[in-house]
Amino acid sequence: MKKILKLALCAACITAMSACKGGSGPEVTSDKEEALQRAMTPYVNNTVIATYSRMADEGMVLLGQCEQILAKVEAGEDYSELMASAGTTWRAMRKYWEQSEAFLYGPAAGHTIDPHIDSWPLDFNAMNSLLHNEAQMKQIEEEGGAYVGDKLGYALKGFHAAEYLLFESVEQGGRAIGTGKTHDANLTRPEAVYLLGIVEDLAQQSILLEYAWAGEVSEAKMKLLEDGEVDLFEDNYGSQMINAGKPGSTYVTYQAAAEEIIAGCVDIAGEVADVKMGNPYSAKDPDYLESPYSCTSTIDFADNIRSIQHAYCGAQAGDYAVSNYVYRQDAELDARVRKAIDDAIAAIEAIVDFEHNPTDAKVGAAIDKVKELEEVLDDDVMALLAK
Repeated sequence: MKKILKLALCAACITAMSACKGGSGPEVTSDKEEALQRAMTPYVNNTVIATYSRMADEGMVLLGQCEQILAKVEAGEDYSELMASAGTTWRAMRKYWEQSEAFLYGPAAGHTIDPHIDSWPLDFNAMNSLLHNEAQMKQIEEEGGAYVGDKLGYALKGFHAAEYLLFESVEQGGRAIGTGKTHDANLTRPEAVYLLGIVEDLAQQSILLEYAWAGEVSEAKMKLLEDGEVDLFEDNYGSQMINAGKPGSTYVTYQAAAEEIIAGCVDIAGEVADVKMGNPYSAKDPDYLESPYSCTSTIDFADNIRSIQHAYCGAQAGDYAVSNYVYRQDAELDARVRKAIDDAIAAIEAIVDFEHNPTDAKVGAAIDKVKELEEVLDDDVMALLAK
C-alpha cells in the first residue's frame, strides 16, 4: 500500500472525546478542519462500520448453513438446495468485503485480516494433503475456526477456500475453471468439516473487523469470538478517526484523516487496475483470477470501485463526506471524480466472462478508466487536501 505523510496542523481548543457511534468529536478552529470533521462520523458509522457489520451478519448466516451442510452429509441426506443457499450467502458476504476495500488501511491491513481471509490462489496440493491427514482433520473438527485461523496458511483458508468447496469447477489444461454454480450434494465428510472450519474462522475475522472499528458488537457475535478464543485488539479505529487531534488518536488533524481516506481509495484503484485486472489481462499471470469458481470477479472489481464511491461521496443519502469539502473548494474537480467513478464502474460491468477471457479488449478499456480514477484522486484530490 502507498503510505502518505500525515501533515500536522495545530488543533487548538480540543474538548471532550466522543464515542465512535455518537457525538461529533473535539472542537476545531479552522474552517477546513471543521468541514473535514463533519465528514468523519458519517464515514465511520455509515460507511465503515455499517459495511463490516453487514458482512459479519452474512458470515453468521453462512456459518449456520455450513453447520447444516455437515449434518446433512453425516445423515446421508440431500442438501443441494442448502448448498445453493450457502452460495448465495457467500456472494452477499463477499460483496460487503469488496465494498470495504477502500478502507483496508485500518485493522484489515494493520492486523493482517486482509491476507488472512482474502489470499489467492489456493494451494491445491496442500489442501488435498490436509483433507487426507486424519490427525489434522481431527483437530479441525475439534477446534474449528480456532485451528484454521491459527494453524493453516493463508492459501488454505478464507473466502477462496470456502468458494472452492461451495462452487463447482472443471479441470481444463491443468487448471480448475469455475462454472459459477454451486456444487450438488457431493462433498465428502472431510470436505464438509473443513468447509465449516473455514467459514467459522471467516465469520470470526469479519466480526473482528466490525469490533475494531465500532468498539462493540452484538452479544451473539461476541460469543462467537469468545468461543473461538479470538484475541481482541482495542485500537477502536472509529473513535480515533472521529476524534482526530485528541490524545490517543493516530490522526493529528482531520486533514490527516481525510488524506488516509483518499489514500485508501487510491490504493484499491491501483490494485484493481494493475493487479486484479492487470495481471490476467497482460498474461503476466493468467491464474491470478480473484473469484474464479463463483465467477464473480467483475462483480468484485465493480464493488471495489463502489467502496471508493462510498468513501468519497458517502454511503447514505445526505451523508456529509470528503466530496462535500472538495466541492466547496473546486466544484469542477468534484464533478470529475464522480464521473471517473461512474465511468470505471460502467467499464467494468461491460466486461463479459472475465474468468474465461481475461485478455478481452473490454478488460483493457476498464483498466484505463480505473487508472483515470486513480490519477484524479492521487494527483488532484490529495493535492487539494494538502493545501
